[in-house]
Amino acid sequence: MRSASRPWSVASRIAAAVLGGYVLTTLAGIAMGGLLPTERAEAVLAATLLGFVIYAAAVVWVFAAGSARRAWLGLLLPTALAGVLAWLVT
Repeated sequence: MRSASRPWSVASRIAAAVLGGYVLTTLAGIAMGGLLPTERAEAVLAATLLGFVIYAAAVVWVFAAGSARRAWLGLLLPTALAGVLAWLVT
């Protein structure tokens, strides 16, 4: 890898962790809040608590992936699925 592309790879991974992780967590929380078979307040609380786990897993995934492109693609697929589920339950 060229030395000039390394800072951009790290910056891209940081952006993926912060922005991509946030979007994934938000959409997954919306989807889980509508899908969990409990009362609405309990479902929202459980989805919020699980959001911390999802966000941490997304950050770990981004920095464990082999490349920045793979990190973004690895976030894109579950984010799209969470978005479709969130759209269906709202």
